[in-house]
Amino acid sequence: MKLTGNTIFITGGGSGIGRGLAEALHKLGNKIIIAGRRRSHLNAVIAANPGMEAVELDIADPASIDNVAAKLIVDHPELNVLINNAGIMQPDTAAGKIDDALLTSTITTNLIGPIRMTSALVEHLKSKDNAVVAYTSSVLAFVPLAVTAIYSSTKAALHSYILSQRFMLRNTGVRVLEIAPPWVRTELMNSQEAEQAMPLDQFIAETIAVLGTDSDEILVEGAKQFRSNVGPNEHGFVNGFNEQALAIFGGG
Repeated sequence: MKLTGNTIFITGGGSGIGRGLAEALHKLGNKIIIAGRRRSHLNAVIAANPGMEAVELDIADPASIDNVAAKLIVDHPELNVLINNAGIMQPDTAAGKIDDALLTSTITTNLIGPIRMTSALVEHLKSKDNAVVAYTSSVLAFVPLAVTAIYSSTKAALHSYILSQRFMLRNTGVRVLEIAPPWVRTELMNSQEAEQAMPLDQFIAETIAVLGTDSDEILVEGAKQFRSNVGPNEHGFVNGFNEQALAIFGGG
């Protein structure tokens, strides 16, 4: 990914990894627009980073997504990078009765929301140079954490969708990237002070370094052991399988 001169929209940019990415990319000379539900958090970020902009977005609401996408295209026609970062994580009870509100909100926010957001902007992005769609998934997409089974499953599903979308956009100018963090010190699961978690500033620095390469998967060193559980060369198999499927079913 080109690290400077972009116009970048980041969901979930009011805190944690989203804010860290926004601030790092802002310092590199990109135009940054962040989004989130909490206006106070957004205001704090843009106040600390003159020139950055913010828009309120409820990633669980399709009307909010459509309205924000339309506004972005009008206000920032040069937009060429989308980073789907918004997400929620709560413990659940896979061995017992699942709370339906938790189930629905987690799947809607972590999986349906990013798919809708990309869908609303992808035709615009196809017309731009150096276009990128990036998703923040998790190492839990490859190795689930049983006490957050729903969260882990949404990230596994998102990883699967990313593989399909990367394949389907292979002949366009839009690159599809997956950022798969390990445990990082953020608000998720109240991990800000967890000693075992990776410091946020260290994660952001390592992630930006990998973003500047040609890699489709953005993995810091601590994430690689989890990714290897599935196999980092699955793309060749996935692409070969889909090439054969196209010959049978058509499309794409």
